[in-house]
Amino acid sequence: MYYLNMFIIYSIFGYFFETLISALTGSGFKSGIMVGPWTPIYGLGVIIIVLLSSYLFMNLHMPRIYETIIAFLIITIVLTVLEWLGGKGIELLFHKVYWDYSSHKFNIGKYISLSVSLTWGIGSIILIYIIHPILKNLIMKIPFVVTLILSVLFVVDFIYTILNNTKI
Repeated sequence: MYYLNMFIIYSIFGYFFETLISALTGSGFKSGIMVGPWTPIYGLGVIIIVLLSSYLFMNLHMPRIYETIIAFLIITIVLTVLEWLGGKGIELLFHKVYWDYSSHKFNIGKYISLSVSLTWGIGSIILIYIIHPILKNLIMKIPFVVTLILSVLFVVDFIYTILNNTKI
Protein backbone atom coordinates (compact mmCIF):
# COMPACT_ATOMS: atom_id res chain seq x y z
CA MET A 1 0.00 0.00 0.00
CA TYR A 2 2.90 2.34 0.71
CA TYR A 3 3.99 2.66 -2.93
CA LEU A 4 0.41 2.99 -4.15
CA ASN A 5 -0.17 5.77 -1.61
CA MET A 6 3.11 7.39 -2.60
CA PHE A 7 2.15 7.22 -6.29
CA ILE A 8 -1.26 8.82 -5.66
CA ILE A 9 -0.03 11.54 -3.28
CA TYR A 10 2.89 12.61 -5.45
CA SER A 11 0.72 12.47 -8.59
CA ILE A 12 -1.62 14.94 -6.88
CA PHE A 13 1.30 17.08 -5.66
CA GLY A 14 2.73 17.05 -9.18
CA TYR A 15 -0.56 18.35 -10.56
CA PHE A 16 -0.68 21.19 -8.03
CA PHE A 17 3.03 21.97 -8.50
CA GLU A 18 2.62 22.36 -12.27
CA THR A 19 -0.62 24.31 -11.82
CA LEU A 20 1.19 26.70 -9.46
CA ILE A 21 4.09 27.13 -11.89
CA SER A 22 1.60 27.78 -14.70
CA ALA A 23 -0.19 30.41 -12.61
CA LEU A 24 3.07 32.11 -11.59
CA THR A 25 4.44 32.19 -15.14
CA GLY A 26 1.12 32.99 -16.81
CA SER A 27 1.71 30.24 -19.35
CA GLY A 28 -1.81 28.79 -19.17
CA PHE A 29 -0.30 25.31 -19.18
CA LYS A 30 -2.62 22.55 -17.89
CA SER A 31 -0.86 19.85 -15.91
CA GLY A 32 -1.22 16.31 -17.16
CA ILE A 33 -3.56 14.63 -19.58
CA MET A 34 -6.14 13.38 -17.12
CA VAL A 35 -9.30 15.14 -15.96
CA GLY A 36 -8.67 14.80 -12.23
CA PRO A 37 -6.04 16.56 -10.14
CA TRP A 38 -3.15 14.18 -10.80
CA THR A 39 -0.16 14.00 -13.03
CA PRO A 40 0.95 10.36 -12.85
CA ILE A 41 4.45 10.95 -14.20
CA TYR A 42 5.25 12.66 -10.89
CA GLY A 43 4.01 9.70 -8.86
CA LEU A 44 6.06 7.31 -10.97
CA GLY A 45 9.06 9.63 -10.91
CA VAL A 46 9.04 9.89 -7.11
CA ILE A 47 8.84 6.11 -6.72
CA ILE A 48 11.87 5.81 -9.02
CA ILE A 49 13.73 8.52 -7.09
CA VAL A 50 13.03 6.91 -3.71
CA LEU A 51 13.94 3.40 -4.85
CA LEU A 52 17.08 4.46 -6.73
CA SER A 53 18.37 6.73 -3.97
CA SER A 54 17.73 4.08 -1.31
CA TYR A 55 19.56 1.49 -3.38
CA LEU A 56 22.49 3.81 -4.07
CA PHE A 57 22.81 5.02 -0.47
CA MET A 58 22.75 1.44 0.86
CA ASN A 59 25.30 0.11 -1.64
CA LEU A 60 27.82 2.81 -2.50
CA HIS A 61 29.56 3.00 0.91
CA MET A 62 31.10 6.38 0.21
CA PRO A 63 30.93 9.73 1.99
CA ARG A 64 27.37 11.06 1.73
CA ILE A 65 28.38 13.97 -0.52
CA TYR A 66 29.75 11.58 -3.16
CA GLU A 67 26.69 9.36 -2.88
CA THR A 68 24.49 12.43 -3.33
CA ILE A 69 26.41 13.57 -6.43
CA ILE A 70 26.21 10.08 -7.95
CA ALA A 71 22.49 9.86 -7.07
CA PHE A 72 21.94 13.30 -8.62
CA LEU A 73 23.61 12.26 -11.88
CA ILE A 74 21.90 8.86 -12.18
CA ILE A 75 18.46 10.13 -11.16
CA THR A 76 18.76 13.10 -13.55
CA ILE A 77 19.49 10.73 -16.43
CA VAL A 78 16.70 8.31 -15.45
CA LEU A 79 14.11 11.09 -15.05
CA THR A 80 15.18 12.62 -18.37
CA VAL A 81 14.58 9.26 -20.07
CA LEU A 82 11.24 8.97 -18.23
CA GLU A 83 10.20 12.43 -19.45
CA TRP A 84 11.18 11.54 -23.01
CA LEU A 85 9.25 8.24 -22.83
CA GLY A 86 6.24 10.05 -21.36
CA GLY A 87 6.28 12.69 -24.10
CA LYS A 88 6.71 10.15 -26.89
CA GLY A 89 4.08 7.86 -25.35
CA ILE A 90 1.52 10.64 -25.10
CA GLU A 91 2.29 11.75 -28.64
CA LEU A 92 1.94 8.21 -30.04
CA LEU A 93 -1.19 7.34 -28.06
CA PHE A 94 -3.07 10.66 -28.10
CA HIS A 95 -1.43 12.42 -31.07
CA LYS A 96 -0.85 15.47 -28.87
CA VAL A 97 2.24 17.31 -27.69
CA TYR A 98 1.80 18.53 -24.11
CA TRP A 99 5.24 20.12 -23.78
CA ASP A 100 7.90 21.15 -26.22
CA TYR A 101 11.44 22.15 -25.26
CA SER A 102 12.51 22.91 -28.85
CA SER A 103 13.03 26.56 -27.99
CA HIS A 104 15.24 25.76 -24.98
CA LYS A 105 19.00 25.97 -25.23
CA PHE A 106 20.67 22.57 -25.21
CA ASN A 107 17.51 20.67 -26.11
CA ILE A 108 17.31 17.27 -27.75
CA GLY A 109 14.06 17.31 -29.68
CA LYS A 110 10.80 18.32 -28.06
CA TYR A 111 11.01 16.37 -24.85
CA ILE A 112 14.52 16.82 -23.45
CA SER A 113 16.22 20.01 -22.30
CA LEU A 114 19.38 20.30 -20.21
CA SER A 115 17.87 23.03 -18.02
CA VAL A 116 14.76 20.96 -17.31
CA SER A 117 16.83 17.83 -16.69
CA LEU A 118 18.98 19.70 -14.17
CA THR A 119 15.80 21.00 -12.52
CA TRP A 120 14.59 17.40 -12.11
CA GLY A 121 17.96 16.47 -10.60
CA ILE A 122 17.94 19.35 -8.11
CA GLY A 123 14.29 18.69 -7.29
CA SER A 124 15.14 15.05 -6.66
CA ILE A 125 17.78 15.96 -4.08
CA ILE A 126 15.29 18.31 -2.37
CA LEU A 127 12.74 15.49 -2.43
CA ILE A 128 15.19 12.93 -1.00
CA TYR A 129 16.46 15.10 1.86
CA ILE A 130 13.52 17.39 2.70
CA ILE A 131 10.12 16.62 1.19
CA HIS A 132 9.91 12.84 1.36
CA PRO A 133 11.23 12.53 4.94
CA ILE A 134 8.45 14.91 6.04
CA LEU A 135 5.69 13.11 4.08
CA LYS A 136 6.87 9.50 4.54
CA ASN A 137 5.08 8.92 7.85
CA LEU A 138 1.91 10.63 6.62
CA ILE A 139 1.90 8.44 3.50
CA MET A 140 2.25 5.33 5.66
CA LYS A 141 -0.74 6.39 7.80
CA ILE A 142 -3.24 6.90 4.97
CA PRO A 143 -6.27 4.73 5.79
CA PHE A 144 -7.02 1.84 3.44
CA VAL A 145 -10.45 3.24 2.57
CA VAL A 146 -8.89 6.54 1.42
CA THR A 147 -6.37 4.64 -0.72
CA LEU A 148 -9.19 2.56 -2.17
CA ILE A 149 -11.37 5.57 -3.01
CA LEU A 150 -8.48 7.50 -4.59
CA SER A 151 -7.37 4.42 -6.52
CA VAL A 152 -10.85 3.87 -7.93
CA LEU A 153 -11.14 7.54 -8.90
CA PHE A 154 -7.72 7.40 -10.55
CA VAL A 155 -8.55 4.23 -12.54
CA VAL A 156 -11.90 5.67 -13.68
CA ASP A 157 -10.17 8.90 -14.74
CA PHE A 158 -7.44 6.91 -16.53
CA ILE A 159 -9.99 4.82 -18.45
CA TYR A 160 -12.00 7.94 -19.30
CA THR A 161 -8.83 9.66 -20.55
CA ILE A 162 -7.85 6.69 -22.72
CA LEU A 163 -11.34 6.25 -24.20
CA ASN A 164 -11.87 9.93 -24.92
CA ASN A 165 -8.43 10.92 -26.19
CA THR A 166 -7.01 8.03 -28.19
CA LYS A 167 -7.06 8.08 -31.94
CA ILE A 168 -6.81 4.35 -32.55
